[in-house]
Amino acid sequence: MNRIKNAFQDQKAFIAFLTAGDPTQEKTVEYILEMEKAGASLIEIGIPFSDPVAEGPVIQAANIRSLKNKMTTHQVFDIVINVRQYSQIPICLMTYLNPVFHYQYDKFFQKCQEVGVDGIIIPDCPYEECQEVKKVAKVYGITVISMIAPTSQDRIKMIAKEAEGFIYLVSSMGVTGVRQDIHTDVSKIVHDIKTVTDIPVAIGFGIHSPDQAQEMRKYADGVIVGSAIVKIIAQYGEHAHNALYEYVRSMLI
Repeated sequence: MNRIKNAFQDQKAFIAFLTAGDPTQEKTVEYILEMEKAGASLIEIGIPFSDPVAEGPVIQAANIRSLKNKMTTHQVFDIVINVRQYSQIPICLMTYLNPVFHYQYDKFFQKCQEVGVDGIIIPDCPYEECQEVKKVAKVYGITVISMIAPTSQDRIKMIAKEAEGFIYLVSSMGVTGVRQDIHTDVSKIVHDIKTVTDIPVAIGFGIHSPDQAQEMRKYADGVIVGSAIVKIIAQYGEHAHNALYEYVRSMLI
């Protein structure tokens, strides 16, 4: 059974992102479990890629560190296997179309099903070209998460109508990274989405402070935090457990 809906069950979801293999494969497993213990309700695991076009410098650097550690897509699946020994937290993979295509769609999504992945986010797979991916993912019960950016109202509604699992609402145009201010009228975008679907909406890109998270929760069903978490891991390396726990706890207040 797909676990994604559990992340939004009777709560505002806190979705935490980290890059697989940064700083090591073993620490990625430990950090996922630590963030769950702190209150994270869904985990996004980034598959390291050499050209992560949606990522800002913080997550790009994490990709480079991980690739230098020889992290592979197969080892990312091993991370999920190890997490599943201890936890049933919903897990989505964050990746780009090239690694999935290279792995082969059928083989990739079959492996997702085997190890316990619930969903996938592919930022460089536009709505108009996602059906070939969705068709294969559906066979294996893997949810392809739709991303919606601050674009035209018609396009927002078009994507939202067919969304599954949850909608990843991009708070600002551009790449990932900590932002001091979010100027997009997210309340209006969420309103537009909710006119055509009851799928949960989670806001990401730029959220890093408790105040920002609290503000976004007024409008959406969850918040997504990536760069701020990856910065903590970059700072503390193999000793980030306490800092990650305290940070996630602070974002839930």
